[in-house]
Parts: sequence; structure tokens; C-alpha cells
Amino acid sequence: MRTPLAIGVDFGTTNTVVALSDGSGPARLVAFDTPAGADPTFRSTLSFNPDASDLTGRAVNAGPWAIEAYLDDPGDTRFIQSFKSYAASPLFTETRILGRRYTFEDMLSTFLLRLRDSGGEVLNHRDVRIIVGRPVRFVGAAPDAGLALRRYQLAFERLGFTDVRYVHEPVAAAFYFARRLEEDATVLVADFGGGTSDFSIIRFERKDRVLSSRPLGQSGVGVAGDAFDFRIIDNLVSPALGKGSSYRDFDNVLSVPSRYYASFARWDQLALMQVSRDMRDIRGLVRKSLEPEKLERLIELIDGNHGYPLYQAVSRLKETLSTETCARFSFHAGSIALETTVDRATFSAWIAQELTAIERAVDEAMADAGLTSDQIDRVFLTGGSSFVPAVRDIFDARFGAARIASGSELESIASGLALIGCEPDLDQWCSRAG
Repeated sequence: MRTPLAIGVDFGTTNTVVALSDGSGPARLVAFDTPAGADPTFRSTLSFNPDASDLTGRAVNAGPWAIEAYLDDPGDTRFIQSFKSYAASPLFTETRILGRRYTFEDMLSTFLLRLRDSGGEVLNHRDVRIIVGRPVRFVGAAPDAGLALRRYQLAFERLGFTDVRYVHEPVAAAFYFARRLEEDATVLVADFGGGTSDFSIIRFERKDRVLSSRPLGQSGVGVAGDAFDFRIIDNLVSPALGKGSSYRDFDNVLSVPSRYYASFARWDQLALMQVSRDMRDIRGLVRKSLEPEKLERLIELIDGNHGYPLYQAVSRLKETLSTETCARFSFHAGSIALETTVDRATFSAWIAQELTAIERAVDEAMADAGLTSDQIDRVFLTGGSSFVPAVRDIFDARFGAARIASGSELESIASGLALIGCEPDLDQWCSRAG
């Protein structure tokens, strides 16, 4: 019996990665056609612009083109990123974009259409099996995982796919890793994404060259790379833009409201501040400020739409601190010039709250499995934040460096999903929506 082509879809908060497998060898990543050339990652973003020449009255872009459209015209562009975070929210029913109602499944199917177009002919096949990654715990207050999967299912069905299954993201990463194992092992997989960190403990056994698995425990927490970026912004950049400064109101000296800096959690929200009431208040505070040059920087940053390059500078700092004990933060835009040196210990202190949350989630996974640290044979770390030394230190301290492996951060989940799709006994790995 011919094994159907399996497509693994790692739909992430920040990036989406797709892999293919026909069961005859290693999975291969899909290279997307982007403005910068072929790229195995596709940004999980959408943009909508008015377009009188289009019958719908709107131009829709996704991935890097959505970012370009937003940067070119932030005022008229409805830009959406991290929309995966709404998947499991019963409170999110719809949003209106340029006069049209969009549910979550509308946004996801629109994104998938653009993703498929950029991926070329290989993603236009209908006789395929789709294996979609899902987090252990969806983010948000009281997330409903069943609702999220039903929404996923509707989106994929709109593209004509009928055989759609779901696998926990760390399980997919574990399957990718377990193919290297030469003996039976109990494996803890830690998957660090943009919005969530997920942990699964799985027992892998091989009999007659067939790999089988038994899930033992799992946990997840809505803390990952995006939260680390915000801590850098909040501690390093926001004070240079007036956070923590004061202004004089008659005889009173008051603090600049910290709510002005909440939008820095997502760079695309900064441009929306241009027409907000808070922005009018900030402009009025400049003449009252005891450090007016800081608020002037904030105004220039927002008016100049410099949020995206700011976050690129933050990402570069974080990446450098993963390999160096000290790094230079450098951000220049217009007349704004921020230059400072940050050491790794300082960064670790900034993200202490997130590190504690990750440690607690590891505790939960271990308790769920009913295991102690010495009963874990191997630990596999994947995802961008697994490079952060303070994160790795958590696992080194508990399990010892000799048991820890990492690598293939880009491809492990998508490739694991595609490889699982070619397994003869899918039910032990996958579930269906509903």
C-alpha cells in the first residue's frame, strides 16, 4: 500500500515551517519564495490594505509581504501577527477588517492560502495527509483546546484538505530526536516557541525496528521568546524613552504613566499609538517633563514607525548574549541613538520571572509523569530560546549536561510532524479535531 505524502505544518506564533515526507527517507523543508529569496520560514503575519482595483476592495498579504505592506503604510494597513494566540479563546469570536467580518478560521485560512501560494506546486496537492502541530497548552485565559482544533480544522478544510490530524509540538520534536536513539529511552522534550514553552515526557521503545512511544507527562506555559524580548525593551529601551521619569504639574511632581510603554510588548502596536489619546497626552507632557528629551525620543520613535527595526536590534542583542557573556546594544533611527553594553547576568536577571515560570512548568511535567530527574534518560531542547544560557542552565542543573541534546531548532517540529504522518500506526501519535 502506497504511503500518502505527509505534510507537517508547524504553525507558530512567530514563524511557520512546513516539511514533506513520503516515508522513504528524511523529511525535507519547504522553501518559500520570499522577497529575500528562498526561506524555510514564513512569518505568521497578515496585512489588509484598501485596494479599489480588487473586487473585494482589499489587498491581502501574508508573511514577509505583510510586514513590508505595514512598514510602507502603517496608517492604512491592518496588520495582524501572533494571531495563533487567539485560537483557543472563547472570547474571540470575530474582528472587523475594512468592513468585513473575520473569524479566527477566516484569518487562518487566508494565511494558509498565501502560505501555499508561496510554497509552490508541492503544497497544491489534495491527496495528502496534513499533520498539524499544536501546543500542549494554548495561551490565553481559560483556553479551550477543543475550540482551537475545530477552528484549525475548518481552516484546512477550506483549502480542500480532508485528512488532517494533530500532534503536540514537543511530541513531534521528540519523534524527530528519537530516530537517533540506539536504545530505549525516557525523553524529556522542551520546545521553546515565540509565545509558549511546552514540555513532554515520552517513553520510546524499539521492537523489530519499529519505534513506539508512550506519553508519560506534559505541561506548558505561555512564556517564551516574545516575553524575553519585552523584558529587554522594558529594562533597556523604555527608560531611555521616558519610563520612570517625572513631570511637573503645578506644584506636584508626578511619574510618567507606565501604561504608555505597554504597547512595546508588540512592535506593530506602536504605530497605532500615533492617533491614540495616550499619544496626545505624551505630546502635552513634553513641556512639563523634567527630562523632555526622553519623551521626545518616544514621540520620534512612534511617529517615525521605528518599532520593527527596534525589535530587530533587540533580537540581535539576545542572540549575541547566547554565545557571548557581553554584547553591545545598538539602535539608530532618525535622531535616536541608543548605545549600551549588556552582560549576560543582567539579561538573566531581567527574565528571572519567566525563568521561574519555566522551572515550574518542568516541575509540572515531572509530577504528571511521576518521575524523578534521574529517571530521565535524555533531554532534547528545541526552539530559539533554548539557546539562552539561563534557560539551558535550568536543565543542566536538573539533569546534567551529558544527558542534554539540542539542535535542528528550525526543522525538528515540522520534520517530526511529516515523519509521523508516514507512520503505519497514526493513532498512537495523532488525534483529530472534535
